[in-house]
Amino acid sequence: MKGNQKYLFERNRYYPGKMLTCADFQAEQGYFDSKRRFINTMMFGSGVVCGLGVYSLDDLSVFVESGVAIDGLGREIVVENSVVKKLSALEGFESLSSDRASLCLKYREEEIHPVYAVNKQNKGDEYEYNRISEGYDLFLVDTDMVDNIFSMENEFLSRAVLLNAGGYRVELELPSTACQGMYMKCQVCVSKTEGKVQTLSYESALQMPAFTALDGSHELKIQLLDIRLEEGERLTQEYWIKAQNLENADTGVMLQSGSVKAYLDGTKVEAEEELSIKVAIADIQPRKLIDEEIGKLNLEMRNMSGVCEYIRLADLVLVKTETTYIIEKVTERNIKKYIETPAEELIRNEYLEYFRLPDMFRTDSTDRGMNIQPMDSSGRTARFPQIATGTLEIPVGGRVRKGDIRYSGEVMHGLGSGNVYVEVGYEYLEEDRAAGANIRSTVYGNPDLFKSSASKMSNVETAVKVLNDKGSFIVAARFSKDVDYLVLNYRWVAIRFQTGDDGRDMKENAEKKITAKTPTIVLGTKESYYFDVEFHNMEKMSVGYEVTENEGGEITADGVYTAPGKEGVFEIRIFCLENPLICTYAYAIVKKKEQSEAIKE
Repeated sequence: MKGNQKYLFERNRYYPGKMLTCADFQAEQGYFDSKRRFINTMMFGSGVVCGLGVYSLDDLSVFVESGVAIDGLGREIVVENSVVKKLSALEGFESLSSDRASLCLKYREEEIHPVYAVNKQNKGDEYEYNRISEGYDLFLVDTDMVDNIFSMENEFLSRAVLLNAGGYRVELELPSTACQGMYMKCQVCVSKTEGKVQTLSYESALQMPAFTALDGSHELKIQLLDIRLEEGERLTQEYWIKAQNLENADTGVMLQSGSVKAYLDGTKVEAEEELSIKVAIADIQPRKLIDEEIGKLNLEMRNMSGVCEYIRLADLVLVKTETTYIIEKVTERNIKKYIETPAEELIRNEYLEYFRLPDMFRTDSTDRGMNIQPMDSSGRTARFPQIATGTLEIPVGGRVRKGDIRYSGEVMHGLGSGNVYVEVGYEYLEEDRAAGANIRSTVYGNPDLFKSSASKMSNVETAVKVLNDKGSFIVAARFSKDVDYLVLNYRWVAIRFQTGDDGRDMKENAEKKITAKTPTIVLGTKESYYFDVEFHNMEKMSVGYEVTENEGGEITADGVYTAPGKEGVFEIRIFCLENPLICTYAYAIVKKKEQSEAIKE
């Protein structure tokens, strides 16, 4: 493993009369080699490009398929033909000290084609090699001696240790930043680092004020039952949680007090009882978030992380006999790192379609296909929103006379039947000189105020007819002068009013309510508590929190209340963000720490 990469980016400068020596020609080759390898490293990384499958041909031999790889220094390694190798003939076989070995591939240069040297420098140097052949070597190394490349940690993942006992290490891992309203994966990773095989059972509950589990609650239960791992083995358990629509929120997950239980072979062991991981919630798409995290790793940091000069192809489990080793098992999966090349992008996307649910079956950003909601004929969910928007066209058909009227087709606004207000605005393209491109604009209201940017808007006046019982509308356009337009483009906005026709909805709202799971708590000064909420006769939704009096403590957007430094009874209002009229109240009784503990007991 190399700690730093050196790139020679100096090329020859030619001029009339320049005397060229072998050093100049070497510099010429070195420049292009270094540039190509630099691009390989930055654009592709290291790993297997294609082929290089490894199979056990018999107890003593391995079969390696032809293929291509790129090592950590950006050098291409080409295995032009499939090869069969005896274990005993591989480099490193004699040095094996365990029954677990890794088969690796490395780049090799060899000088070939000796020719007579005209200008020999030293006696005995009659011949020089005329070519350098680029090849490869296969070798074995003990698996526990494989280079572990130090990776410069970025801020994408946050980790915390849940348990470290009996040779078992249990870690919680999740992204440091979540995307608003989207699911994200958190992992519990169990690894056996040392010691004899034991049965591990671990249970705990995480409180997540700003996230919901798949069951809709703010609690994530972790269960690892009867886990048995051998030294070096690793197990990962996945959980999915959904971030609420909180803007620029700094929140987190924490262990619920008293929820931790850990046992080794039935005997209780100590585990972490207090844990908190900070997580930010941002209004950003996952792809952009990942691009930002990867892109901000600068070249110096990349070089400091080190590189591996060989490619790990497979791990071998060996059985030692009196005279040699025989092959018991060959493992490739999760060992090899494959390079994603642009040449395979089309077929990669084609194969991925076998693992993706169509949009018509999905209701969120994940491919899990959960909680599918009924759809109406307009494609919207059966629970109509209060505002809808869209575009429409009114065909004109060429030259029209002053006073002519043209109509749009019937447009379904998707807000259901009832009293709905619809406004239309003319949509057009105009030149933005600052941006150096055309931009799309929409004008609602009197178009005469914008004659300079869209003169033809003033030639048309519009009216909207709303068909209340059908949940649709029609737009009419009358021309104030002769024009030769082919089509008019409009953007519409529809707003549904709650009037007498919507009495049923108002009655439903009156039956909806929320309550705090624990409406009254006892805390010591400066202590914190998370107020979880239960929903009655309504779907779960985002809620907000506020302390109703000054100096009554502080509460975060995700419901973590911190008591003030004084005693008293303080009120917290909890309300639905989408409908603040649906609310409840909780109370914190704040005492000095000794008194609060006595009250709790």
